Amino acid sequence: MLIEIEDKVVSTQIFERKFVCDLNACKGACCIEGDSGAPLTFEEISILEDDLESIKPYMRPEGVAAVEKTGVFYMDQENDAVTTLINEKECAFVYLDDVGITKCSIEQAYKDGKTEFKKPISCHLYPIRVKEFQDFTALNYSSWDICSPACACGDELNVPVYKFLKEPLIRAFGQVFFDELLTVDSELKNQK
Repeated sequence: MLIEIEDKVVSTQIFERKFVCDLNACKGACCIEGDSGAPLTFEEISILEDDLESIKPYMRPEGVAAVEKTGVFYMDQENDAVTTLINEKECAFVYLDDVGITKCSIEQAYKDGKTEFKKPISCHLYPIRVKEFQDFTALNYSSWDICSPACACGDELNVPVYKFLKEPLIRAFGQVFFDELLTVDSELKNQK
């Protein structure tokens, strides 16, 4: 089912499905799996280009080499701007922590105060995928088998997708929009 909020069309799956990332189980597979890089806005591309020298110290040598060769993004098969990949597989901005979990060098640079850019909004909002249309923006839940541990963790903790993603939803669409999600969730529960 779809719900209309402002100029957004929202799948009710973001209320119904449960989700809490479990990096110990998945090891950050979403940053290295898939058929293209992380979707980027043109504003994000500009920020990445401007802040690249501050992010590079957190990147692996092969990631640095990839962005130095081709830039911070490329246009994928659907003609969307996405992060550069290493060997057509993992995001050029990933690094591995001490226990082998894939992490984001952009986010680590942000945490260390080297950039004001946290990470691409598409990454921050995952597993919600946003698609812009002429008259509205669609927000859909993206189901991917590598996120089975996150779904199990979300079920155990009873955390709906949209509540897990409170911070990025507010970052992307504002507090008023998030408050509307809370209202819709309450109304959906009352209908049951």
